[in-house]
Amino acid sequence: MTRSIYTKLVAIILVLILALMAVVGAFLMRGVRNFYINEFYTRMQDAFSDADMAGDLRAAADGEGAAALMADILRANSGQLGISSGTRNYYILDGKTGAYLTGSDPEAGPKLQVTRNVLAALSGREGYASNSSDDYMDVALPVDGASGSYIIYIIDNKETVADLNAELFHIIIEAIVLGLGIAVLLSLLLAKTMVTPIQSLTRAAEKVAAGDFSESVENESRDEIGVLTRTFNDMAGQLETNIEVLKNAEKMRKEFVANVSHELRTPVTSIRSYAETLCDAAGSMEPETEQHFLEVIVGESDRVTKIVQDLLTLSKFDAGSVAFDFQNFSFEKSLRDVYDAQLLEAQKRRQNFTLDFRCALPEIRGDRARIEQVLINMISNAIKYTPEGGRIQMIAGCVDDCVWCAVRDNGIGIPKEDVAHIFERFYRVDKMRSRESGGTGLGLSIASEIAERHDGRMEVQSQKGKGTTITVTLPIGGPRHE
Repeated sequence: MTRSIYTKLVAIILVLILALMAVVGAFLMRGVRNFYINEFYTRMQDAFSDADMAGDLRAAADGEGAAALMADILRANSGQLGISSGTRNYYILDGKTGAYLTGSDPEAGPKLQVTRNVLAALSGREGYASNSSDDYMDVALPVDGASGSYIIYIIDNKETVADLNAELFHIIIEAIVLGLGIAVLLSLLLAKTMVTPIQSLTRAAEKVAAGDFSESVENESRDEIGVLTRTFNDMAGQLETNIEVLKNAEKMRKEFVANVSHELRTPVTSIRSYAETLCDAAGSMEPETEQHFLEVIVGESDRVTKIVQDLLTLSKFDAGSVAFDFQNFSFEKSLRDVYDAQLLEAQKRRQNFTLDFRCALPEIRGDRARIEQVLINMISNAIKYTPEGGRIQMIAGCVDDCVWCAVRDNGIGIPKEDVAHIFERFYRVDKMRSRESGGTGLGLSIASEIAERHDGRMEVQSQKGKGTTITVTLPIGGPRHE
């Protein structure tokens, strides 16, 4: 058994290290390539959209020796264009035939291939097409003048990005080797630490299986193994009466910790990554990039704060320590206030957001702030999961001794099998899309708790791809027991 655990732990950690480094390496190398390609085309577009440079090129095309004059202009702007004789060159081509006229590399000029961007320029269009699988990047721009038509052609052979990726690959290989060495040592130590108490627990478990609950396993450590040992001792004394309760409690604890850890890990990792980048590039980073990094850090910090606040709110609900301020107030005014507050956000996404009252709404008794929180959560979800140009309706009315408000959208909808779970904590239909939208999977859980404390209820109707309707119903007179 000991060798088996050793083997499994070592194998698992080694596989994790290899998989992690391989994934990181692939993303890094692809990121370097994509960044270099995007930077090339962005630089070209910025350079040739410059009014002064474009005017000089058109003026040169009107005079004698136009090709040489345009080449001089490109040479004068070689810094802006990133021209390097080894990797990036410029050429002046005949605008009708694509034949080489002059350029920064006379030897390679006559051997230039007619690429799709050159073909586009020959037909009078600007050639900015790119393909990451090509071993080059190029742009071709037609220039017409009194002396004839010409093509300005910039081509980069991607040697720089190839060199960067080669160096990055060597670094990744070195990191993998070092990581594997460390992983072997740590896995052996971890296995030894885990195996000894597990063996003691195994012997005790065998006695419990035989019906002997008298033996207590000694373990004074405060880590997870120590907790497990003490839990086992407790179960040994009360196995017949509460073993199911303990199992359920343990399962809920693990799921909760796993969910919280998972939700917090992503924003915390982003904050650390951007902060480390800012530290490493302090003083050398462009202000726009630095501002973007800081905005990301602030946004992810707000996300962590929102998660923690939601968790604290749910914790208070579970403990029964949430204080409600019940009073009579105008439900109609609250609806209008919430609508006005959320209207701007919907307009930013070009969504058609409307408010409709089916009847005159009476005053109700309840905690106004909490009820408005429910309405905001309902509308926020509709805004997040309705595409731009979509429709969101806020409809309210009353029936018998209750008032109700429904938020209806024509967004992405919810699959039938997921509808029954949307009020569960941390439950999200599309986890990746929810995180990108800033969701935590707790908003509707909190809203449902608030509605229940008012003796109300929340209901959902949805069809995938067609939209969702969430309805909250509240008693006019407030909860029976305040």
